[in-house]
Amino acid sequence: MKSKTKISLVISVCVLFFAILSTFLAIIFIQFGSTKSEKNTSRLILGFSQIGSESAWRTRNTQSIFEAAEANGIQILFDDAQQKQENQLKAIRSFIVYQVDVIAFVPIVEDGWDNVLREAKNANIPVIIVDRQINAPESLYAGFLGENSLEEGHKAAQYLLKKCAGKSSPVNILEISGTENSSIVKGRANGFREGIAEDSKFNIIHSENGDFLRSRGKEIAENLIQKSRDSGNFKNDVLYFDEKKIDVIFSHNDSMTLGLLDSFANYGINPADTIIISFDAEQKSIDALVGKKLNCVVECNPNLGEMLMQLVKQVAAGKSIPRITYNEEKIFTEYDDFSKYEPRGY
Repeated sequence: MKSKTKISLVISVCVLFFAILSTFLAIIFIQFGSTKSEKNTSRLILGFSQIGSESAWRTRNTQSIFEAAEANGIQILFDDAQQKQENQLKAIRSFIVYQVDVIAFVPIVEDGWDNVLREAKNANIPVIIVDRQINAPESLYAGFLGENSLEEGHKAAQYLLKKCAGKSSPVNILEISGTENSSIVKGRANGFREGIAEDSKFNIIHSENGDFLRSRGKEIAENLIQKSRDSGNFKNDVLYFDEKKIDVIFSHNDSMTLGLLDSFANYGINPADTIIISFDAEQKSIDALVGKKLNCVVECNPNLGEMLMQLVKQVAAGKSIPRITYNEEKIFTEYDDFSKYEPRGY
């Protein structure tokens, strides 16, 4: 009986010893892991949600942000929303859970952000809106960085007023707009309309959503061509909408414009008398301008990376940033000296 008692005592002592040893090792492991984690998170972490990669412009915009982040020692958690707002909302919430230092995102549409922005604010994570603006209380985000889309529309209108200064007959305009309910579409549309309002000869006879996609620009043009053929009113140097001659095509981005030109090439159309205005200033659209296939391209500068990183560092340090920061942008027209054009890089 005594022997059994001694064995039980020895087993108890051994169990206690290993329990103490395990606890000690666990404490050491936790401390080591904590130190390692602190070391790995010494860099600022930016959670960035991009709307997608629908164009060369968007690809360059993303590249610019990654390049600037690397140059500034900032780590990026990246999410491609694939043109869906629900994907962006999930991404932003995942950034909050991860406890990033700053969140930046390109909003697909203007509305529907209040709740997730409140969640970020409650988590003390500042948010910067990039490229497209939103409808939300200013108290919910730190600031906006991007283009002045209203001014871009004004620039397009100013070019058209100059181009058509000597015309007295009506000027019919076809508008190919971008993603519905996005701030950039509203800005460009409103700016253009404000600019041409001073001359009653300008008339927007049709506006159609091309969703900023090359495929949609091509589709819209092909539908116009097919309708002209069906009506027996087809000509290879003129486009029509409801049997009205289109004098101007006002396209909200280069991807849709290039899709339009794809259709023209496929159907052997050369609308030399049609004025075509585009936005973004991708290399291919500048080449088309030089080749006399376009008349005017308003730049939307995708190179926001360095400016964004400076704003990220400021808000991460608890400093305020401007409510709105606009990027510098140019306008390219048929009146330019093409020999002075520099490669666009996208």
